[in-house]
Amino acid sequence: MSLGQTSFGPSWFSRRLTGFMWGLEHAFERARASGRAEDDTRLRIFFVLFLFSLGFLVLAVGATRATLFSHAAEGDGYLPPIGAARADLVDRNGQMLAADLLHYGLYIDPREIWDAGETRQVLSANLPDLSPERLDKALKAGRRTFVIGGLTPEARGKIQDLGLPGVSFEPEQKRVYPLGYTAAHLIGFADTGGQGLAGAEAALNDEVREAAAGNGAVQLSIDLRIQAAVEDELYKSVSQFRPKGAVGIVINVHTGEILALANYPTFDPNKPGAYSLDARQNKAANAIYEMGSTFKGFTVATGLDTGVATPTSTFDATHPFQLGYRTIHDYHATHAILTLVEVFQHSSNIGTARLGEEIGPERLHDYFNRFGLTQPAKTELIETARPLTPRKWDTDAIASMSFGEGINVTPLAVARAYSGLVNGGELLPLTIKKLPAGTVVHGPRMVSEKTALTLLQIMRSNVSCPCGSGKSANVPGLNVGGKTGTGNKWDPAAKRYSTTKQVSSFAAAFPTDGKLSDPRYFVLILMDEPQRDKTGADPTGGIVAAPAVGRIIERIAPFLGVQKRAETNPFTPADPNATSAEEEH
Repeated sequence: MSLGQTSFGPSWFSRRLTGFMWGLEHAFERARASGRAEDDTRLRIFFVLFLFSLGFLVLAVGATRATLFSHAAEGDGYLPPIGAARADLVDRNGQMLAADLLHYGLYIDPREIWDAGETRQVLSANLPDLSPERLDKALKAGRRTFVIGGLTPEARGKIQDLGLPGVSFEPEQKRVYPLGYTAAHLIGFADTGGQGLAGAEAALNDEVREAAAGNGAVQLSIDLRIQAAVEDELYKSVSQFRPKGAVGIVINVHTGEILALANYPTFDPNKPGAYSLDARQNKAANAIYEMGSTFKGFTVATGLDTGVATPTSTFDATHPFQLGYRTIHDYHATHAILTLVEVFQHSSNIGTARLGEEIGPERLHDYFNRFGLTQPAKTELIETARPLTPRKWDTDAIASMSFGEGINVTPLAVARAYSGLVNGGELLPLTIKKLPAGTVVHGPRMVSEKTALTLLQIMRSNVSCPCGSGKSANVPGLNVGGKTGTGNKWDPAAKRYSTTKQVSSFAAAFPTDGKLSDPRYFVLILMDEPQRDKTGADPTGGIVAAPAVGRIIERIAPFLGVQKRAETNPFTPADPNATSAEEEH
């Protein structure tokens, strides 16, 4: 450094401060030695003022540095939210499903409390959810302790106005589900730390948290109007038939969007811990069932697509059929030779098993793979369960699986497979997120378009014909098609199928007319172990599920823009007095 230059670094300030302090101390000594006490007092006052000024100067410099030179203000977004904030969840029309709201946690510091008895009495009277044990523990803790969270601003204000010493509050975010039970299993819930634990909250966890930083909302695929109709009709049927569990699903078959998903029993996501695991289980995604005769749609589609059968192909159902180790019977035997369409309409086990034998184990296994029935249903939901499939695909397996026994799948897997069969033959992933308008979704081809069109006509005939097992789902003008299912449940203790416990369902598509590219929707209702109602009728799929599907379709068609039109009645038999043979067990 050249002469005349001065360095004003930290060492220079340190030397100057040290010299100043020494000078000040000598000034104190000189004032005392000369007996001038007033000078000593003035010096000490000056010294204190200097220290305060120096402290404020340091704080000012630090604040300026933080404001001008920190990285907190860089970027074009907001600062990261305190805690683990989550974006709003809304339905496809923007209706609120879940939101973070400001709440407060209450804390107690017993060291500041004057009257513990009064504090205990006042808080107990104003906070009915606060346990006496927790309050007593906090009052004796000897330090500031968290007592209860989730207080609304109104509750906080009411307690704060009481002026209790030692009682304070801290702001906290709380996840709120304003619609309570509605769509609870699809929406799911998050923990107090902002981590999604179930449903969309878990499946879209990262997306929901990222959207919170930009004050955005995450839009789900469900339509609350459709959801309400499904829940209403499902719970009416639950009240009538008293099942242990039930499922309702509606899907846009061309996009895979889940428009409604309901389960019974259900729960309130605002307080999930108050409900059993059974109530919180998303049975649509996480429970597996032997679906019974709904699987006949898959076997028939395979027969059509492989060229093994046509709608007019015949199958001998005049007597029980021996296949592998099994003797196969029909629930209501027709004792007749049936066409493929009649096999579907009468839900003939014998006819379907004969078709399965002609298809063969290898081809049936291949097509079940194509239909997505041997893997978990492809969707964002983390709860989606794996199916239970045969270890060996042989003749014995065909004897069962051709009509829905010996294979356990989730309702969502069935819904996905049927949606692919009726959308023109492409297997699409299911989604709980709303897709942009006009989105075109493609997937691997399951069956040809010709097969898809023929299956739609066969499904329609099962509802439009008085002989069809699904006739009670018919809605004039909406061309509903579908397949009933009634599967007896396996009794592991008895090592045989139960004669009293069954799974009853109805899988439907509407409208079945028009081009394959026309708007089309899939609806499924399933009831696990339904009971006989006051009529005493056997609670089969045609009794407990098909009527509910028909009512749901009639209610939701206006929301989907589906207009009533001329009815189609393909494959209607010549005999107008033909009656239905309800589906098998």
